[in-house]
Amino acid sequence: MTRDIRLRPVQDSDLEVFHEQEQDPEAARRANFPPRERTRFMNHWRTVVLGDPANLIRAITVDGRLAGNVLSWWEEDRRFIGYWLGREYWSKGVGTEALALFLQEEKIRPLYADPAAGNTASVRLLRRHGFQDAGTVLHDGVEHLLLVLGES
Repeated sequence: MTRDIRLRPVQDSDLEVFHEQEQDPEAARRANFPPRERTRFMNHWRTVVLGDPANLIRAITVDGRLAGNVLSWWEEDRRFIGYWLGREYWSKGVGTEALALFLQEEKIRPLYADPAAGNTASVRLLRRHGFQDAGTVLHDGVEHLLLVLGES
């Protein structure tokens, strides 16, 4: 079955869906990212994420329906990538195609990712796109892998 997977700029109305997706307990567990209450979430997205012109942020759509987001940002001297998909889009190739599209648009290398070590699906996805192991980091006492794409 062919799906039409696209990236587009994030609209303010997308934030409600992103917030709902973050509330999924299994997604939060896998990502080692605790869900935020609505006001805190909206404020973070509007001021920190969308408010920083150095960030590259895209909504992921599947057959015209909002499926999640993918973005890159600076953290000190490193450019990081992150993404979030609604559970109904897991294990269907959506992440693979969306990440490929995003990596065509995001040209900065090296590009880093730090998925929770136990999030095997995310680690596989990143490695499938050429990210290589670069060590580990701790976030709130949980081990995350540090992966890098295109280190010079």
